Amino acid sequence: MPAPLSSPRQLAAAITRMRRCRILVIGDVMLDRFVRGKVTRISPEAPVPVVHVTGETAHVGGAANVARNLADFGIRASVCGITGADSAGRELATLLRAGGIDTRGLLTEPSIPTIVKTRIFARQQQVVRVDWEQPLALSTNRLAALKTHLRRAIPAHDAVIIEDYGKGLLTQELYDFIAATTAWAGKPLAVDPNVHNLLDYAGATVLKPNRLEAAAAAGLSALDSLAAASAAGASLAQRWSLPLVLLTLGEEGMLLFQEGAPPYHTPTRAREVFDVSGAGDTVIAFFTAALATGLAPAAAAEIANHAAGVVVGKLGTATLTPDELTAHFRRDA
Repeated sequence: MPAPLSSPRQLAAAITRMRRCRILVIGDVMLDRFVRGKVTRISPEAPVPVVHVTGETAHVGGAANVARNLADFGIRASVCGITGADSAGRELATLLRAGGIDTRGLLTEPSIPTIVKTRIFARQQQVVRVDWEQPLALSTNRLAALKTHLRRAIPAHDAVIIEDYGKGLLTQELYDFIAATTAWAGKPLAVDPNVHNLLDYAGATVLKPNRLEAAAAAGLSALDSLAAASAAGASLAQRWSLPLVLLTLGEEGMLLFQEGAPPYHTPTRAREVFDVSGAGDTVIAFFTAALATGLAPAAAAEIANHAAGVVVGKLGTATLTPDELTAHFRRDA
């Protein structure tokens, strides 16, 4: 396997090429709300803390957060997904457009609410999360509309990412259509699977499961060692004839499986971990962007690993800038 990035100069050249890319993100989009406050007493009504709200913010979440990671870095991003015909859906679309993300693939479905996840924090600790969501069942008309959009959009992008949060958008029929269209257009296809919606991933360029997803797909109860993870990753690559499998292992870093080469292990690049939410979104965003420039897979994995190391050091679903990635790489070097 070719050597990964070895100098800041190589990273700078890679960043320049990445920022010229245009990437399409397909998946379950949602709105993330963060409510922050102070706790000074326990409620007299129940043994729970009373949170006095001091601030509230909203960010795009789910597959939309992958697009946000790309756009905040200066990479042109488009999103394709479904929201409800409600105020949360309109807010989500507004946030995406304000972030410079193409929303022409964002469709509405009046029969469901937009997925909203509200996290309540006190003293930088999450107190509770409240979810509004309803499973999506794609109608024939809605599936046809998605296919019509994707038939035009996929050839116009440099790479495609499928981000499956298991909320109902990604069916086998839709996946097969996306895989066939990306293959016809000659574009790389990266897939972030969901443990509750495992499909046949033949046709993907890279599959990016986490430990739980890889274990489930490989028919194992757990991956309790690097040796077990290595066996599972190799099994998935063989099962679907995948050129690449990128297995994320949290504090143990990542394992990259490439056809015809031994597994490549990159240990975690995180220095401080405040919040791992959204780190998987960052990994697939940056690995795909780097891969789309023609960078070697091991080098793309290192870029993705450093990017994840930056965002887990921030509170909430975070993104990063080229300067932050460069500084993180220089400190590690």
